[in-house]
Amino acid sequence: MSYFKDKGAKPELGRIVAFDHITFWVGNAKQAAMHYCVRMGFTPFLYRGLETGSRETACHVVKSNQIIFRFIVELWSLVPLIDEYPAILKMCEHLTKHGDGVKDVAFSVEDLDGVVKVAKERGARIVKDIWEEKDENGTVRFATVQTYGDTTHTFVERGSFKGEFLPGYSKHPLADDPLLPTLPVGGLLFVDHLVGNQPDEEMMSAAEWYEKNLMFHRFWSIDDDQLHTEYSALRSIVVTNYEETVKMPINEPAPGKRKSQIQEYVDYYGSAGVQHIAMRTGDIISTIKNLKARGQKFLEVPKTYYTQLRENLKKSPVNITESLDEIEALNILIDYDDDGYLLQIFSKNMQDRPTLFLEVIQRHNHQGFGAGNFKALFEAIEKDQDERGNLRA
Repeated sequence: MSYFKDKGAKPELGRIVAFDHITFWVGNAKQAAMHYCVRMGFTPFLYRGLETGSRETACHVVKSNQIIFRFIVELWSLVPLIDEYPAILKMCEHLTKHGDGVKDVAFSVEDLDGVVKVAKERGARIVKDIWEEKDENGTVRFATVQTYGDTTHTFVERGSFKGEFLPGYSKHPLADDPLLPTLPVGGLLFVDHLVGNQPDEEMMSAAEWYEKNLMFHRFWSIDDDQLHTEYSALRSIVVTNYEETVKMPINEPAPGKRKSQIQEYVDYYGSAGVQHIAMRTGDIISTIKNLKARGQKFLEVPKTYYTQLRENLKKSPVNITESLDEIEALNILIDYDDDGYLLQIFSKNMQDRPTLFLEVIQRHNHQGFGAGNFKALFEAIEKDQDERGNLRA
């Protein structure tokens, strides 16, 4: 495991500030959005569809503090409209290949022109050049570039825009749903990091794409000598923007006795793509209790993990302030060094294909990604893989 301290030169043109929002292409946006509201504690936020004048797609936007997810579905039957609405064909092909999943990861930026200028000069593929959208609240400017697989990044520059999110949205029709206020509070605050899985031997080129085109730098890495179980292994490089507010781990499978969960993802998603979204909380004990009370399912690790953890902590100067009994009861993982620790837990898959899942994380002066937990995590995932019939040579 390695940390990289060299950020390189500060970008002179443009600035990527933070994760802005994440867009999912799904088969039923209304139901997908409400699943995240009921199970993960999001609230219905905004809506765009037939009632607001959107004729091709419907979009349901949900929010948890600074986390914004958009779920988009095409509205028209494909066959008679291929020539008139090519975007519908693209969405249908995407869903057929990938199933429900993350299509776009948007970044808030300052100086959109500068960000796009650098990306163009360095060879990034521009999916859609700078455009504007406006309503009574003002104007927002955008541009979209292609990253790994079929995934894109949209740059969002709001300027003096006064609206809650983006132009063209109205109050969500389920904002006053009577069930949601009766459920325990989720407590998810903001996106901590977002992980992209790559086919074997494509991790390096994906990481270099961010370094070259977005002026990111390497923050952390681990190889398969350090990260493996009896059956599978992975390699990972984390890239981040200059201010280190946007962290993007890039994973690839490494050879093992059986199929790794990274390769399983690639097989079922059909290409590289977003594997999981990690969301920060300030109190993981309360958050996970509440999310489990909402019915959300999380991975379970062997009890031997906690026996070994207690023994190891006796030799460490780190002081875990949370109750170890509660941590064990909730199946929360701990990773630590001499300076601090983190607490993390991973959901089961969020859809039928074994692709996207979620992470909840709390940090105590620890900027790693749970390398000490990867073996236990992999073993928990391998148990689920075996049940799916995918833990094979």
